Amino acid sequence: MEDRSNKTIMSSVLFLDIVEYSKKSVTGQISLKERFNAYLAEAIQDMPVADRIILDTGDGAAVNFLGDVEDALKAALSLRASLLNEDAQLEPELLVRIGINLGPVRLMRDLNGQPNIVGDGINVAQRVMGFADPGQILVSRSYYDAVSRLSAQYADMFHYQGSRTDKHVREHEVYAIGYPGEYTTKKMLAKVFEEAQSQSVGMMGRAQAAYSALAKSMNKRRLAWLENIKKADTKQRALYAAVVLVPLLIGWLAVMHGLNKVVQPDLSVETMPSASVEPVIAEKVDVGSAASSMTARQAAEQPKSQQPSNKSQPENNKSQQTKKRLDTPAQSAENKTQSKAAILAVKKTASEQTQGGSVKADAEAFILVLCKEGSQVFVDGSQKGTISSSGSTTVTAKPGKHKIIINHASFGIYTNEVDLEPGKIERVSPKVCR
Repeated sequence: MEDRSNKTIMSSVLFLDIVEYSKKSVTGQISLKERFNAYLAEAIQDMPVADRIILDTGDGAAVNFLGDVEDALKAALSLRASLLNEDAQLEPELLVRIGINLGPVRLMRDLNGQPNIVGDGINVAQRVMGFADPGQILVSRSYYDAVSRLSAQYADMFHYQGSRTDKHVREHEVYAIGYPGEYTTKKMLAKVFEEAQSQSVGMMGRAQAAYSALAKSMNKRRLAWLENIKKADTKQRALYAAVVLVPLLIGWLAVMHGLNKVVQPDLSVETMPSASVEPVIAEKVDVGSAASSMTARQAAEQPKSQQPSNKSQPENNKSQQTKKRLDTPAQSAENKTQSKAAILAVKKTASEQTQGGSVKADAEAFILVLCKEGSQVFVDGSQKGTISSSGSTTVTAKPGKHKIIINHASFGIYTNEVDLEPGKIERVSPKVCR
């Protein structure tokens, strides 16, 4: 490959930033950076080294792709999938903002003689990244114009977010590639709830402290007044009683007014849709007789140990769930058995929605997705689950048209539209999943 030093070219730039990295302790920063580097290395491992230049920015990274324009998109989706699948209990929490731009960059050498990039292409990528929410992917108008014209499926992935202005008063039209997803939304909701609860407890504590101080002061005054009352005549005692009761009443009203101001914060967090690409094969399955007492959702979510199977898998398979591997004949037989159990369970639930031979007016429809383990399933842009070792998952939806998207590291992204009928099961089985 020729030396591209000191040349200006058009390339796609992926800019990444770890949220609140500088606020963490040194130990926390080391943990965040090690996990971030591991996920980024995995996201770009299939791309030739000669076609990418990586710049470490301390609290993130900038990756310049000299090859296919889709490389930046694939790397961003892979990185976000790794972040969403990370253990929710792992601390500190790793949240990343992601921005992509297509623009001119200048290839050069740094002081150490290593490849480096400068120019408007990387500057705009950083600006676009700055507009993104934690866990969100935003792209510039130039990158959207280039990628969306490669195929209709790519165009369906983007959602126009409007025009944003950076600190240099420069306008940028940005597009979102999906949204954080259910996993990140749950983590963000838990964090907001914890902060709101802490704030409410603090306000209650201050109110109680104020009340205690007021009560203590009133008690001292009460003792002093009692001594004076003992020495006073009838008229003076009546006056003293009025002077004592009025401040106590005012103080009590003030405390009650302060407690009424403790307002529960709004903890609602909108789940933003996600999107992906490529066609799949969809087949309609008629509702049959009942063969299981489980509901469709229970069959899809039931642990492997409780599902019917012909042979049990070795225990060490649990430690290999995140590795790519080929199913053995015994595992394939078990997965087929589990898929059949899921289908029968869905049929059972669908049968229960019939009344007198006809489908109820409010009957729901079902989508049975059969694919490889680890495949992410999206319906109308919202993630509905990840396929387990059983090789299937079931989604309950309202009758009508829905967009189904399946994403897996081995075959990429696939999409199709299905038209659901009340009480019916829509079976989705892409060829690449077989």
